[in-house]
Amino acid sequence: MKRKIPKKTSSLKRLLDSQKNDLSLIIAASSCSIINKIFDLAPPVIIGLSVDVVINKENSWISNFGYTYVPTQITFLALFSFLIWSAESLFEYLYGILWRNLAQTTQHNLRIKAYNHLQKLEQSFFENDNSGRLMAILNDDINQLERFLDQGANQIIQLLVTVVIVGITMIVISPGVAVFSFLPIPIILFGSIRFQKKLAPKYKDVREKAGDLAARLSNNLGGMLTIKSFATEQWELKRVEIDSKSYQRSNRKAIKLSAAFIPLIRFAILFAFLAILILGGIKSWNGQLAVGSYSFLVFITQRLLWPLTTLGHVLDDYQRSMASTNRVLDLIDTNVRISSGSINLPKKQVKGNIEFKNVCFNYEDRGELFKDFNLNIEAGSTIGIVGSTGSGKSSLVKLILRLYPINRGNIEIDGIEIDKLNLKDLRNSIALVSQEVYLFHGTIRENISYGNEDSTLDQIIRAAELSESKDFIDTLPKGFDTIIGERGQKLSGGQCQRIALARAILKDAPILILDEATASVDNETEAAIQRSLSKITSNRTTIIIAHRLSTVKNADKIIVLENGRLVETGNHETLNKNKGVYSELWKVQAGI
Repeated sequence: MKRKIPKKTSSLKRLLDSQKNDLSLIIAASSCSIINKIFDLAPPVIIGLSVDVVINKENSWISNFGYTYVPTQITFLALFSFLIWSAESLFEYLYGILWRNLAQTTQHNLRIKAYNHLQKLEQSFFENDNSGRLMAILNDDINQLERFLDQGANQIIQLLVTVVIVGITMIVISPGVAVFSFLPIPIILFGSIRFQKKLAPKYKDVREKAGDLAARLSNNLGGMLTIKSFATEQWELKRVEIDSKSYQRSNRKAIKLSAAFIPLIRFAILFAFLAILILGGIKSWNGQLAVGSYSFLVFITQRLLWPLTTLGHVLDDYQRSMASTNRVLDLIDTNVRISSGSINLPKKQVKGNIEFKNVCFNYEDRGELFKDFNLNIEAGSTIGIVGSTGSGKSSLVKLILRLYPINRGNIEIDGIEIDKLNLKDLRNSIALVSQEVYLFHGTIRENISYGNEDSTLDQIIRAAELSESKDFIDTLPKGFDTIIGERGQKLSGGQCQRIALARAILKDAPILILDEATASVDNETEAAIQRSLSKITSNRTTIIIAHRLSTVKNADKIIVLENGRLVETGNHETLNKNKGVYSELWKVQAGI
């Protein structure tokens, strides 16, 4: 996948750039975290003032405000404490709400943005990737970022505020003692940077292994029938176990490194605390430092240094979330090779003339399939396309729908190049029944009306009648409200294909494409569908791709493809008289 973002761009900057619309929420949450921490640091000050009142009485620092009576000073401190605690609690409540709202908003926006971008990518992207990895990105990776924003971002901000405010205060009170509290900070910062650099690639590997495991599970759940039919449960279990252990090993390497960080910080903190405890105590004993100030320094040192023990966990969460963020943003930054054109063409205005002009195309990492291919399909006509497997029949359909970019040449609908058409208008004008039928989990009614949710029940029933599916639907327990299961697994292959045909009929598009639409139905149902086709193909361009030549026998024109080349064209009678490829295929299928 090609990326637009240079590799040197930091993960955090990429995230912030993607969340510019939420800047006000980020500022509000950060402000509440900062204000909360300021109030949170006040209790050691109150303790120091209390000690000062008890020792110096009428000459305490508070007496400078005119409160010389000791009980009044204590009452003042009690009232001040109440206000401080109330304000701290209020802003803790506010930052809790704001950060969680930001986490939910970011999670939602990134997921929608990533999924929306995913839908714009060409079909080859999905052929080169797998659904399990994409699911891991859209779900697990985005959730990882949400967990960090819930708590980690607030912890980082409050840690920075603590270092700045406490550091400045300690320097003002006693520079000689304060210097010892800052000695471990360079060690901690140096260690943090080193650990961060070493953790980043390890957590990237963790997320990749998580994607591999998700891909394995997704593939196996989707192929459960094949696994059971080949009795390969134990073999597949072993493969899942291998991927799971690989994920476990990758996690253990990251955990082993991150776990070593906290003990290092603890020893650095212990050294600073002992130095202040001893040096500050001696200065206070010698009268060089007020007792209240000493009490403040002892308490505030813990408030300065002890939160640094959480730095290991915060960095750990940060690196996990940034590894996940990169995967999400890499997906969003994947280049879209097929972009929408600017010409609008509502389907009611489409006549349905399709023309291939010197089209050249090949699938990625494969040889050229079409070279200077030309074909004209007249509006309102029915054309059959036949040929051996791999001859390019279904590829023509995919190119008309712009699922793949062509290398050279043009494809036109009603004289307009399709790459200049609004992509939604182009695809709305085409109803496709693919050989790979996909039905969504839900009711039959929902599947037939998919893309046409405003359709009435009468219209849905009419489409079911034309597709020869109403009879079997009426035999189901809940008729059109019957749940068919994921991918229509509660229906037979032929029933699924008829539901897909009904969906295409209801779309009422000016261009109808049937790609092996009768491949999974019995001869009787095929004959019934053939009768219906004479009704649904009138006044619309119809392309019928088939292996069964009986399906295209009545087409206005039949083209025969071989290795991406048009080798024969004509109607059924003409092609049979030519004694060519079509004639030989007809003899084999008709048993002549």
